[in-house]
Amino acid sequence: YGTQQDNSSISVPSFSEKGGIPWSDCYAAGTGESGDIAVDPKDDTVVYVGAVGSSPGGGGALQRYDHHTKQVQLITVWPELYVGWGAGDLKYRFAWTYPILFSPHDPHVLYVTGNHVFRSTNEGQSWEVISPDLSRQDAAKWVAAGGPITLDTSGAEHYGTIYAFVESPHEAGVFWAGTDDGLIYLSQDGGQTWQQVTPTDLPEWSLISMIEASPHDPGTVYVAATRYKLDDYGPYLYKTEDYGQTWLKLENFPFDQITRVIREDPVQKGLLYVGTETGIYFSIDAGENWSQLQNHLPVVPIYDLVIKDSDLVVATHGRSFWILDDLTPLRKLAKTQQINLDRLALYPPRPTYRQWLGWSVGRFKGPGKNYMMGLGADMGYVYETSPENEPRYRLIDGGENPPYGVIIYYRLPEGFDPRQDGDLALMILNSQGEEIRRFRPKPIQKSSGFNSTNHRSEPDTWQDPNETFLTTHSGLNRFIWNMRYPDAEKVPDDRMLGPTLIGPLAAPGHYQVRLTAGEKTFTLPFELRIDPRVQASSEDLQAQFDLWSQVNAKLDQTHKAINRIRKLREQISSWGERIANLNGSGSELNATAQTLVEKLTTLESELIQVEIQSSSDRLRLPSRLNTKLAELISVLASADAAPPQQVYEVYDYLAGLIDQQLGLLDTLIQTEIAQFNDQIKASDLPAVMA
Repeated sequence: YGTQQDNSSISVPSFSEKGGIPWSDCYAAGTGESGDIAVDPKDDTVVYVGAVGSSPGGGGALQRYDHHTKQVQLITVWPELYVGWGAGDLKYRFAWTYPILFSPHDPHVLYVTGNHVFRSTNEGQSWEVISPDLSRQDAAKWVAAGGPITLDTSGAEHYGTIYAFVESPHEAGVFWAGTDDGLIYLSQDGGQTWQQVTPTDLPEWSLISMIEASPHDPGTVYVAATRYKLDDYGPYLYKTEDYGQTWLKLENFPFDQITRVIREDPVQKGLLYVGTETGIYFSIDAGENWSQLQNHLPVVPIYDLVIKDSDLVVATHGRSFWILDDLTPLRKLAKTQQINLDRLALYPPRPTYRQWLGWSVGRFKGPGKNYMMGLGADMGYVYETSPENEPRYRLIDGGENPPYGVIIYYRLPEGFDPRQDGDLALMILNSQGEEIRRFRPKPIQKSSGFNSTNHRSEPDTWQDPNETFLTTHSGLNRFIWNMRYPDAEKVPDDRMLGPTLIGPLAAPGHYQVRLTAGEKTFTLPFELRIDPRVQASSEDLQAQFDLWSQVNAKLDQTHKAINRIRKLREQISSWGERIANLNGSGSELNATAQTLVEKLTTLESELIQVEIQSSSDRLRLPSRLNTKLAELISVLASADAAPPQQVYEVYDYLAGLIDQQLGLLDTLIQTEIAQFNDQIKASDLPAVMA
């Protein structure tokens, strides 16, 4: 959840089966243009929205939005109109962006803060004050701003408020509060008493921007503060490990960064993330050293950070959300306390949900701009592939989906060269260690002999154009396994099926990834999990995988036979002209060759449609066995479910017909083609290679 322009809050999914995130998958959730939002832990379709300046209802405008009814109820703590009055004339003062949060210990307890802390146990139908005024209470700073013509009384200028607030995740009733005028308070008895614990070296009038209670230790808290309104653009980060009795300023942060938010990783203690006016920084050693985590994130103020599972979710003042997929490498670095750029490394993949893209995604894929990702998904995009053949949808007017598949990170040392440092390969294995897929870097290009003005490069060996390759950059590399087993062998120029076949989608379960480089080998486990929205069992999806694998294997066998038929026919046909000029037996051998060519063509025409000339012929010409079999994949793989019984029956029927044709081919090779070879050998000519 976050903010959207035009005075509206917005709910945005982080993944969509449509291949991207269109506006139609989002919805407005109240009118809060800039305020905090808290999602009801009992019902995630109910949210509480700070809407100062974009909602009626007095100071500290607060909304309860219910997506079931689409209604917004105003539940402001003190709904008295404040227009034309200074902050000092109000009963309570609220910041433009004030904290709204639920208790981590009781989902029925909701907190908001103005110059006091307020608590509700009935969804905002009533409020109780549980703190005194915690600000410096400097009345000189509460007068109405603006000139004699127009007063500035929108609520944005209200000062002397609690700007940061958190309840300890470890201890119910332990509260931390930070004000916009530079004070930090602690209550350890549910708000009955409050102790000021402000760091002694924090300059007066600093804005306490964020308080982060450590998820690992009850007494540890991190604080981010700013002083840019006082022309001080330096960082202010503090840490206490004894409930604020003593504080340590994290001094090594880049000196020219305004620090707005700090978070500690909930899995790895001491792994910190800081959002600044220009980007994100991280520390693997509890703030001793810092590194930038920018990647392709634009230079923009970072106002909040949330760690969700193993993703880092970023809210920017550019009114955007960004998500860094998979924090596993950083957690591993923090655990080992090492960033060794000269060491080969493989990082453990996180558990991955076995999610599908919708059946129509990419249906309208073509060169240039496309204006429909799929049926019901009106998003402009450009379909691209990376130099390593990784497919990408570059969205023009939609949100980007996370990577589709298992994210695998590996590190290569500076100057790594596969030609000198050993063959680099990444393998996907099943739980028994049996290889499923093997991936390598893109083949080294070599000159085909053209001169420098007309140069063309060719790979050392032919590669499947749909194969994805490993990157070999110095430092961190990322590879996405699409959770697919190998495709069946393809038939060149098969206009009925096209160039792309879909190998079986791996079943949920445990797998391994192995990285090899020369003599070095790293192997780590990972898990594929069932999409939590799916009702199918592991047994259902295993049955789907098993039948899919059978169909794929039979299709592979069929295509191998077709390709073999074509090679045989090409060899036998080439003998026609050579044999026709032989004395004596030449005409007889030529007739035999023609007969064999006809029989091979007959077999081929049963297995594959040989008359097709263009894609428009697909609806005109009868489908053959390979097309019928391949189409069965679309049926059994249409959803996360066990295959219907009729799919098994059709497979058995088609497999039986294919086996008949393959049996005829084997018989033809072992009898008539073998006899033809014997006749050729008697003529002192090379035999046909079957």
